[in-house]
Amino acid sequence: MRIISGIHKGRKIIAPKKLPVRPTTDMAKEALFNILNNQYYFDEISVLDLFSGTGNISYEFASRGAELITAVDDNYSCIKFINETAEAFEMPIKTIKSDVFKLLEHANQKYTIIFADPPYNFEIQLFTRIPQLVFQNELLDENGCLIIEHSKHTDLSLLEHFSYSRKYGGNTFSFFVRN
Repeated sequence: MRIISGIHKGRKIIAPKKLPVRPTTDMAKEALFNILNNQYYFDEISVLDLFSGTGNISYEFASRGAELITAVDDNYSCIKFINETAEAFEMPIKTIKSDVFKLLEHANQKYTIIFADPPYNFEIQLFTRIPQLVFQNELLDENGCLIIEHSKHTDLSLLEHFSYSRKYGGNTFSFFVRN
């Protein structure tokens, strides 16, 4: 994987093969950040990266100037890798080793962007819990959005607060906003 844009543009990140992850493809990530680039000034936002895995999305936000980034994963090896990479690249990424659902149940900080990349084989009930908890606990800023990455075979369009989705290859990004 590589960083698409920003001060670390072109830098490659080699994650250990033993990590239980499926990083967002460069093509899909570039398309996602083209959308976000037209909506936000990255140096003015706060980001919560859920199911962060390798930290791929967090690195991209940091490279583009975001300074308030929190990466959450329940795998110790993933958190360790993100911490090592963020330190090596001098990126302002805070990590939390936690179950995402427990964190969302007790969180009280607001974010501009909450990005979630759960396992593609999640059952629809688990996908549904993410926007439920985010909106129930009012975790988004006024102009914030929740983005869930999922397989093109999963349809989240019937969930409350769904706004739109974009498909890139086998990846889909579903966007959720306050009504």
